[in-house]
Amino acid sequence: MTAPQIDVLIIGGGPAGVAAALALRQQGVAKVVVLEREAELGGATRHCSHSPFGMREYRRIYLGHAYGRRLEADARQAGVEVRTQHSVVRFEGEDGVLVSSPLGVETLYARRIITATGAREQPRAARLVSGDRPIGVLTTGALQAYVAFHGLMPFQRPLIVGSELVSMSAILTCLSHGARPVAVIEEGAGAIARVPMRWLPYVTRIPFHAQTRLVEILGQGRVEVVMLQTGGSVRTLACDGVLFTGQFVPETALLQNMDDGVPQGGAGALIDQDGRLDNPRHFAAGNVLRGIETGGWAFREGRAVGHAVAQDLLGPPVAIAGVQVRYAPPIKLVVPGLIRPGFLGQPAFSSFQLRVSRPVRGVISLQLDGVAVWQKQGQWLPERRILVPIPHQASHAKTIEFHCQEIQ
Repeated sequence: MTAPQIDVLIIGGGPAGVAAALALRQQGVAKVVVLEREAELGGATRHCSHSPFGMREYRRIYLGHAYGRRLEADARQAGVEVRTQHSVVRFEGEDGVLVSSPLGVETLYARRIITATGAREQPRAARLVSGDRPIGVLTTGALQAYVAFHGLMPFQRPLIVGSELVSMSAILTCLSHGARPVAVIEEGAGAIARVPMRWLPYVTRIPFHAQTRLVEILGQGRVEVVMLQTGGSVRTLACDGVLFTGQFVPETALLQNMDDGVPQGGAGALIDQDGRLDNPRHFAAGNVLRGIETGGWAFREGRAVGHAVAQDLLGPPVAIAGVQVRYAPPIKLVVPGLIRPGFLGQPAFSSFQLRVSRPVRGVISLQLDGVAVWQKQGQWLPERRILVPIPHQASHAKTIEFHCQEIQ
């Protein structure tokens, strides 16, 4: 085995990756390297020409691209080695990564590796929308890249599909750059974004249609008409673009070739309470764990995992197997999904983060070895974070399970 020349290698230069790097340097870790496939750090925030970013971590409000520049400036000032335009092809053994860059291909070795590759929106193909293939069909990320990097607005009257927080971001991007959406549609019974952002379509007088599905896109050259289904009726709507927003999925492609890197049918990286994967040299943080949280949440999470890795470097890699957290629909995600015996000080994750796949009214409970140690009744909505404190006794449990009992 090649002796690692890097203490901690971080894959991804978004808020989580940069925060982890800053925490590691603050803890005295000498050689911290961040690999970023783009030309600058900042992740998806670089694409956002609107605010707010940085309120909790910096106690001031930044536009997205300015927030990205602040992250990069902080990383360089802290002595983090930043390597942009470096793409990780795959993991090599327990402590290596194969990297492609303008300089060629090389393998880097590190004592610990943190994956912070973020999440991506589901494109049209994944949503199974039929019809023509005209110009003007984008995701929010593509739209914001057009605007932020090229000063281009690819349409004037788009249809926005989805009602998550990023959908409201898309509305702001359109309105601030001369475009006015013809409508916002949502398959569910109401907007997913929280108040007050869910009021944005009404405040801006953009029609909002719940329980409505896009079934077909029509157009020669560019988008001309879409077919919308509400209940049993189908109608047409004229527009010049379609903007698919939300339905984020974690960018876990790198972890697919790692044993137990992603749970069967799972939505993100499978980590323990310190962000550690099954391979004890590997950690993960940020939106690679789930789709999706805010930049501020990812920053705090990355910082916590960075502190955990700094402590982990003081000894050999943890070889103790973890207990996998079990759950069933309508619960679709639990982070962390592993609990390893023995909390060493304050874990990076003090709470389980749950999400449900559909609106649920009922009781969610946590059971350790078949005994309920926590439960709460409520109305649970999709893409809303549900926090459950991780009890100390979970580190000694043989089975850890979440149950959801629905109430009619």
